[in-house]
Amino acid sequence: MSDGKKLFIGNLSWGIDSRQLEALFSAYGEISDAFVLTDRDTGRSRGFGFVTFASSDDASRAIEEMNGKDVDGREIVVNEAKPKREF
Repeated sequence: MSDGKKLFIGNLSWGIDSRQLEALFSAYGEISDAFVLTDRDTGRSRGFGFVTFASSDDASRAIEEMNGKDVDGREIVVNEAKPKREF
C-alpha cells in the first residue's frame, strides 16, 4: 500500500478542467490522479475536484501552500479528502 494522500480541492473556477488541476498541483510532487467533477447532464464543472499525491508529505505541503490561494479570481479550499460515507 502506498503512503499517498487524496486531497479535496474546492471553490474552483468553472473553467478549470482535470488537466489544469493536475498542472496546478504538479509543482508539489508526483500526482497519481487528478480530476474535476462535472455535472452529469450539462458537462459543466461542479466547482470541485480531487488530487491524489504519491507521497503524503507532498500532499501536506500542497495543503499548506495552496489552501486559500487565489486561482482564477477564486480563493480555493484544499484539505485532506474525507472517505466517502456509506448510507
